[in-house]
Amino acid sequence: MKEKKPFLIVILIQAIYCGMFLLSKAALDGGMNNFVFVFYRQAAATIFLAPLAVFFERKKALPLSLVTFCKIFLLSLFGIVLSLDIYGIAIVYTSATLAAAITNCLPVITFFLAVLLRMEVLELRTIAGVAKLAGILFCIAGAATLAFYKGPHLKFFGQHHLFGHPKLEDHLVHLPSNKAWIKGCFLFLISSTFWGLWLVLQAPVMKSYPPKLLFTTLQCFLSSIQSFAIAIAFERDPSQWKLGWNVRLLAVAYCGIVVTGLTYYLQAWVIEKKGPVFLAMSTPLALIMTMFSSAILLGEIISLGSLLGGLLLVGGLYSVLWGKSREQKVNGGSSLTVEGDKESSELKEEVASKNPPPLFV
Repeated sequence: MKEKKPFLIVILIQAIYCGMFLLSKAALDGGMNNFVFVFYRQAAATIFLAPLAVFFERKKALPLSLVTFCKIFLLSLFGIVLSLDIYGIAIVYTSATLAAAITNCLPVITFFLAVLLRMEVLELRTIAGVAKLAGILFCIAGAATLAFYKGPHLKFFGQHHLFGHPKLEDHLVHLPSNKAWIKGCFLFLISSTFWGLWLVLQAPVMKSYPPKLLFTTLQCFLSSIQSFAIAIAFERDPSQWKLGWNVRLLAVAYCGIVVTGLTYYLQAWVIEKKGPVFLAMSTPLALIMTMFSSAILLGEIISLGSLLGGLLLVGGLYSVLWGKSREQKVNGGSSLTVEGDKESSELKEEVASKNPPPLFV
């Protein structure tokens, strides 16, 4: 049972992300304003994490310089608020399945940005370098397929929405227009790019403020204020700010507490036991779960283009991961174990500091 535990945990993690995609889509389909949703989500995460940060890391708290505060402020604005706001608009234009598919693109985008910022090296004279380049190309091809090719529609069981939004029932059997779909794909890529930049630029900022949980809580707090300012500017209707005992409250609580809180510990545990590559390779599970769940529960229609695009994105993900793994083995020798343990430890701390998007995150 101990050997099977990591596999069960990664399945649970991806199931949690599947629930995030579905509940986010359901809440927005039900008429909830996207900007309001992001504010409530970040506020819930802040309320959940603040007591934990004070309890576990109050003795590690360091003086926060103005420069470091400004860096964290900008990280929160671009990496969390704008990323989530754009993601929410994109999922309204498209589907939960596409949101899950684009998640597989995030590691590739992050690697590409790291190469551009000279934080990663791409050696095209090696097999590993070629594999990583192929992964980037697969990712581009997958994104293009998702955006510009639909193909035949695949229907699963009935086209019934679990939450039964009356205004949507007549439109469930139709996919979004080509223009809206392409716009949604483009926005998803922008959102993933912002999130990828957040992942890449977060590491140097964390060096000046090491307490991971306090760092995460501060970002959640700042993003709550920033998202509130954006939400109040775009939504003045008081009825849109009411949650009630419905899918809106469920989505906010789930994304703010379960996704941010529970997966924080589960991902760190998996990385400690099996390493970061094992966790990353489980990402396509969320796509498979979301594809079937959204078709059955939300009445979404899956197209052949979505399937092909998703497969290309998964192929790109695995190609980059394989290239990275091979590169580590080639650089290894006797130092491989030490380097791997160091990287695993660092990535464990990174995961512990992340507030997952949609997305990936």
